[in-house]
Amino acid sequence: MSDAHRPEQDAPPAAGERGASLWRDALVRLRRNHLAVAGLVVLFALLVVSLLTPWIAPYGYEEQDLALGAVPPDSAHWFGTDLLGRDLFTRVLYGGRISLLVGFAATGVSLCVGVLYGAFAGYLGGRTDALMMRFVDILYSLPFVIFVIILTVYFGRNIVLLFMAIGAVEWLTMARIVRGQVMSLRQKEFIEATTVMGLPRHRVLLWHLIPNTLGPIIVYATLTVPRVMLMEAFLSYLGLGVQAPMSSWGLLINEGVQTMENRPWMLIFPSLALSITLFSLNFLGDGLRDALDVRASKD
Repeated sequence: MSDAHRPEQDAPPAAGERGASLWRDALVRLRRNHLAVAGLVVLFALLVVSLLTPWIAPYGYEEQDLALGAVPPDSAHWFGTDLLGRDLFTRVLYGGRISLLVGFAATGVSLCVGVLYGAFAGYLGGRTDALMMRFVDILYSLPFVIFVIILTVYFGRNIVLLFMAIGAVEWLTMARIVRGQVMSLRQKEFIEATTVMGLPRHRVLLWHLIPNTLGPIIVYATLTVPRVMLMEAFLSYLGLGVQAPMSSWGLLINEGVQTMENRPWMLIFPSLALSITLFSLNFLGDGLRDALDVRASKD
């Protein structure tokens, strides 16, 4: 058949034409999810405000006026003041820095431990995998909250040790998720090709297996942050979290609960800040889960 009569499907693609990738399709689907985009915008705004808090807070962090006491919101104090006359708007801003720091830092700790542990267990398989996962099952059997409380009491009430203690027990589910992904990926042709090529195991694991599990890892990370923030709020509520003069949303909520009947603003504003953050993280996590769904990318 001559070139003049060759079918159109054999023609080469246009010079500027590019094939669609999973990540590009996921970004397109994420943009169509208005709740996820709104959650991302709110989270970005909260992070910016937290970073700029020392410059935008109207009052000093420890500035108090015992003679003023607790007053409702007005033009001078947008969120009112607490029992010691401290500006509640300022304390909510500084409390957000602690809550967000604990949430993201503890999630980072759980990611580092859980991803590596689960990837090694899934890739090595056999008896090694069985022993490693039985250790995870043993930790799962321990009461989660009691375990965190013991770690916090044993190592002291330090902000660094707080998110390390929470992250040290949040990695279990991540390890199981990554293990399952790696066990399915190691049977794929491209992993068998790396074995034939003689690549070292650590290189196959770090360069080929873990990068191909980023989708589930990112989704679960966005859902872990609100869990960690709620755990920090619960520990602060019990008096085992952040200690005075530092503050977090959980500690402010604890103070507000004690005076909610007479001074409801002390509970309303920190609760709203925590609720908006948790909703934004859950909307973003749900949007990322739908956007990175491989089955949806084939539709």
